[in-house]
Amino acid sequence: MKKTLFDKVWDAHVVDSIPNGPQILYIDKHLIHEVTSPQAFNELKKRNIPIFRPKQIIATADHNTPTVDQHLPVKDELSRNQLQQLQQNCDEHNIQLYALGHQYNGIVHVMAPELGITQPGMTMVCGDSHTSTHGAFGAIAFGIGTSQVAQVFASQSLLLKKPKKMRITVNGNLQNNVLPKDVILYIISKLGTDSGTEHFIEFAGDVFENMSMEGRMTVCNMSIEMGARGGMIAPDETTFAYVAGRKFAPKGADFDKKVAYWKTLKTDASAEFDTEYTFDASDITPMITFGTNPGMGIPLTENIPSENDANLEKSLQYMNFEKGTSLIGQQVNYVFIGSCTNSRIEDFRVAANYVEGKQKAPNINAWLVPGSQLVVQQIKEEGLDKIFEAAGFKLRQPGCSACLAMNDDKIPDGEYCVSTSNRNFEGRQGQGSRTLLASPLVAAATAIAGKIVAINTPVLEEA
Repeated sequence: MKKTLFDKVWDAHVVDSIPNGPQILYIDKHLIHEVTSPQAFNELKKRNIPIFRPKQIIATADHNTPTVDQHLPVKDELSRNQLQQLQQNCDEHNIQLYALGHQYNGIVHVMAPELGITQPGMTMVCGDSHTSTHGAFGAIAFGIGTSQVAQVFASQSLLLKKPKKMRITVNGNLQNNVLPKDVILYIISKLGTDSGTEHFIEFAGDVFENMSMEGRMTVCNMSIEMGARGGMIAPDETTFAYVAGRKFAPKGADFDKKVAYWKTLKTDASAEFDTEYTFDASDITPMITFGTNPGMGIPLTENIPSENDANLEKSLQYMNFEKGTSLIGQQVNYVFIGSCTNSRIEDFRVAANYVEGKQKAPNINAWLVPGSQLVVQQIKEEGLDKIFEAAGFKLRQPGCSACLAMNDDKIPDGEYCVSTSNRNFEGRQGQGSRTLLASPLVAAATAIAGKIVAINTPVLEEA
């Protein structure tokens, strides 16, 4: 029987099956953070159940950590208590924690790949919906709820129904200035936010094969915004080169043995999918959202749709936009480059390349938040911090930051923010905030102009 990439990884991890029912799936790596783990630890404590395999768990502090003055005591009481509880739980159960200030601390979906924790062929879970990010490596990675976090703590397994399979193929050459963020925003705008429901998506074709690992992570990260359980891209030489030499990656002969297996993790010819879509890369241009879900996206130079739709009208009322109008020239006072979608070194290289020699607009509050301490280190080693500083920007410290506004990084009521994060729901970045999702390039251009502008020159070719 011909198998898809998803089939191969899933089937290799099935511990037991119920005929015509759910399966018990073994989990290779369990990632945790300070927000969704305390209740699960308490559940096990109440039932006197030990952590089954603490060495398979990696913890970090990220969701509501401050992004300034991390060397000082955390001011917010809730955040401080959650961080202290995470430390206590990890100490008690002998779990590796990269706490605030640690050299490997960062957003869970940034630090795990860059440390080589994430590897092809794995099953990975976290109490966070954007765990799908790790699917960029050819892993089955998905978010779980608090009760499931407790299940994995207790058994290193989950009882699950195998999802359906979808393949999205994009072939051809991308236009100038089109980044991976634009590719996934385009796909979501065409298919909708519920198109992936009950599916795992494999992204295939020239465009994804030619992407960097950072770009692939951006795409898989936002597969959740289609309603999918997760997204995957088959591992290849780009993947192997990225993993090689990282702290927790296999070494020497062990690495070669792993690569030999990883090379088998690709969809067999004529393997069947439940759903398939195909797109032409040349149709994709720089994108931006105008509404209150990630499917409400348009090419930067096109106008907001004019059709009669109650959801559209409700969104436009919240955003204070009108049908049929252009976003070009719209003043924006906040720009956020960060989140588990776009806070890797490649994202800051793109932004620095654009802002070099320019000055930030005086009305702009720009929050540049690296995804991890290792990204901070790379930024400094490459001198990008000097470029940002000269252009009037200030780098903050790692954390989820204004993606979900669980810390002090909140967009004020009624203000617009061009954001490289993954969700533009009402109040996502702060009560009354208005979010426009875009690529790091569009965000950087907005910060310089103080308003949304078209990007006509091939600036990425200069990088």
